[in-house]
Amino acid sequence: MEAEAVVKDWWLYHGTGEGTDRRARLESASPPPWRDFTGVPDPGYAPPGCEGPAWERTRRRGEGYVPDEQEKDVVNTALHLRRPLLITGKPGVGKSTLAHSIASDLDLGPVLHWPITSRTVLRDGLYLYDAIGRLQEAGLEQLRRPASPVGQTGPAPSPAAGATAPAPGPAPAPSISRYLRLGPLGTALLPQDRPRVLLVDEIDKSDIDLPGDLLTVFEDGGFVIPELARLAQEDPTVAIGTDDDPDAAVHIAQGRVQCRYFPVVVLTSNGERDFPPAFLRRCVRLHLEPPGEEKLALIVRRRLGIDVEAGGEYQELVRDFIDRAGDGDLATDQLLNAIQLRLAGAWSAPGDRDRFLKTVMQHLTGPTA
Repeated sequence: MEAEAVVKDWWLYHGTGEGTDRRARLESASPPPWRDFTGVPDPGYAPPGCEGPAWERTRRRGEGYVPDEQEKDVVNTALHLRRPLLITGKPGVGKSTLAHSIASDLDLGPVLHWPITSRTVLRDGLYLYDAIGRLQEAGLEQLRRPASPVGQTGPAPSPAAGATAPAPGPAPAPSISRYLRLGPLGTALLPQDRPRVLLVDEIDKSDIDLPGDLLTVFEDGGFVIPELARLAQEDPTVAIGTDDDPDAAVHIAQGRVQCRYFPVVVLTSNGERDFPPAFLRRCVRLHLEPPGEEKLALIVRRRLGIDVEAGGEYQELVRDFIDRAGDGDLATDQLLNAIQLRLAGAWSAPGDRDRFLKTVMQHLTGPTA
């Protein structure tokens, strides 16, 4: 089938797995001059690799995705240009799964996930700072022990006979590193020689200002943490946690995070709003149409190991899915749910078929939703 047969020499992403050699090409490829960033990796920090539970979740989800030729062309265009990929389409067509497919296909580690709501602001994606927790800890520390006088280090000397002990000074504030943690976008922008994949999910649900706020970060490939920048003279390098691991210790110098290889940023949108031209200009755009019968058969084969063409019952379920999708939107996983239930022997009574289809293939939009 075309989705499996077409391969182009310039492609890095194929959607078929076994991409170690293509990841090496990805890492060694020269960026466009305007996308060449200068971040210096922390030698003591290593991002999550292709192992562990988080990677298994990414791999399992990504391996079931079936990209067609157009999708591969657009994804590889974004990879070569090192630009964010804005994916639009109806709910359930696989927009989020494509991000996992890219990570799985090129062995780029677990996907970083930033879900967007109407209350999301840029800082939520960059870093988290628990200022209240730090103040509370400072207050508790003051109660636990008296502090040494200002400028004094080590234990306080015993006062001479007849002398008055000095009044205790303020306790030192607890280290800020315990109360800072990089968010998913901030973690993706850490300087590395290969990119992380960041899924910015449902950006169309964001506050109207968020797409514009992202422009500077996307152009600069970095950002400043003001709380660390203010302390740069006293503490020029601070180790903080990441979105993957709050206990990780990645060193941030002068309060600035600056990428080396721009991350693979995948932004999804259900089309609930328009975006400003300045934002669209900085993205490579891909619109996903609902899959047809041939692509659905490939998805079922990858996900469930079933050859639809060899089983009349499963062919009928695919046709039922396509017919019902004409009256309202359906998600591809609803077809997978239906086939999984039939594999388990559920809803097997002849008179149950109509109720079965209405239960597992309920419309997401339309008059019967």
